[in-house]
Amino acid sequence: MGKVWFITGTSRGLGRAFAESALERGDKVAATARNTAALDDLVTKYGDAVLPLALDVTDKAAVTASVAAAHEKLGRLEVVVNNAGYGLFGMVEEITEQQLRDQMETNLFGAFWVTQAVLPIMRAQGSGHIVQISSIGGVAAFPSFGGYHASKWALEGFSDALAQEVAGAGIKVTLVEPGGFSTDWAGSSGVHADPNPVYDQVREATAARLGNARYAEASGAGAALLRIVDAENPPLRVLFGTEPIEIIEPLYAQRLKT
Repeated sequence: MGKVWFITGTSRGLGRAFAESALERGDKVAATARNTAALDDLVTKYGDAVLPLALDVTDKAAVTASVAAAHEKLGRLEVVVNNAGYGLFGMVEEITEQQLRDQMETNLFGAFWVTQAVLPIMRAQGSGHIVQISSIGGVAAFPSFGGYHASKWALEGFSDALAQEVAGAGIKVTLVEPGGFSTDWAGSSGVHADPNPVYDQVREATAARLGNARYAEASGAGAALLRIVDAENPPLRVLFGTEPIEIIEPLYAQRLKT
């Protein structure tokens, strides 16, 4: 029997790639999106293997209901992927309190609520795999991404603790830390603070530093995730893409040195 997945944020980007990769090999997917019309093509192609669910992960009650509906319909939940999220762009002084709160509601609390909702199900099954889509920005930090980093560093912290808490119940946890992928993360999906001209030089320097980033295809992330969820002993953390290791190695060396 194939695996049964619950994936948030499947309308586009990495979430769509994860869903398509799972469905293509015969797995079943409870696919969530704020507007399920974006999932019509998946339903047309894969039929009953797809369970489209309308979900805004900032709505705790809706999260609980969606997880329950997926479990009732599909019978089990073996792989849960907390993918829903977006980017917040702006210097710490530029972003508003509301922008930061909204960022945390989606990127952190959405994943937190889904995780809490699926844990009793996985514990009863005696198995399960929770995959948290973090970022290279959950390990490293760059100017103008402070709000986004706050959400991903928090996700990393609670997920690391979670992995230790549930290991005895047969539940696995993996933090996926992607680099740049060809998605809409920095486009219409992102939120941009009003720029303060005092940071123009920092902004220009950051753009120059990151301007030559190499963006991988999202479909490659889907194939990579299949390898992770099929592994007997999946890693707690895994880097996706070509650039994260180039960032991580000198960063960790500098941290140890200082």
